[in-house]
Amino acid sequence: MAREITGFSNPLVKRVRSLREKKFRKAEGLFLAEGLRILTEAREEGVLPEMLFHAGSTHPLATDLIAAMEAAGGDVIETTPDILSKISGKDNAQAVVGVYRDRLTPLTKLDRGKADIWIVAQSLRDPGNLGTILRTGDAVGAGGLILIDDCVDPFSVESVRASMGALFTQSITQARWGEFMHWLRQGPGELIGTSLNATQDYQEPRYQSPSFLLVGNEAQGLPESYEAECDLLVKMPMLGKADSLNAAVACAVMAYELLNQKRKS
Repeated sequence: MAREITGFSNPLVKRVRSLREKKFRKAEGLFLAEGLRILTEAREEGVLPEMLFHAGSTHPLATDLIAAMEAAGGDVIETTPDILSKISGKDNAQAVVGVYRDRLTPLTKLDRGKADIWIVAQSLRDPGNLGTILRTGDAVGAGGLILIDDCVDPFSVESVRASMGALFTQSITQARWGEFMHWLRQGPGELIGTSLNATQDYQEPRYQSPSFLLVGNEAQGLPESYEAECDLLVKMPMLGKADSLNAAVACAVMAYELLNQKRKS
């Protein structure tokens, strides 16, 4: 049953708005997603929000989403555009905002055999890069994204927005390096790192499946000790003055090389 909230001081508005901060997301195990495209992507993956806020949108995707929520007995709240802006932190708020349960998959629950490609990111700091990497993973059919050490929060408003819905198609796992390496070596999997220290061109090897593509921190790359544990270290040719690519761009180039090799095998 839909309900209506029009007051800025409503306790639920304050609670949902607090999810823009990491400490409250972590405490509640919830996060925000906004916009018809992202929420529709989630619904197509069989994921509905725990709460849906809307401002009376008549867009067909919005009415379909509201109907799906009501059929599932979900919490639908009609409110004002100003309150949607307050919740999302944007002046031009989207037509809908959803509150979702966090989507972390424990490392021990990952099925490495379900995909040929996995992406592993170490100490990634930029939410835009994280979102782009999730979109790349979705595009190449990766199994998911494994975040190593202290990465940007994948459930921040900025990360979710940048993922353009890929957050709901990719599994997301968080682990420390030692924990990840112990898990990785318990089964099949080739760990591939990119490094300026590598001597092998990225198109030379014949990559094995499953491939775990390791992406380093935007500013510092991979620690040398992590590079030493990779099964393969490769580099991409840099013909101009720049000595490296953006982390998300490098990830996309490598991910498509992996995909193309597997398509031709």
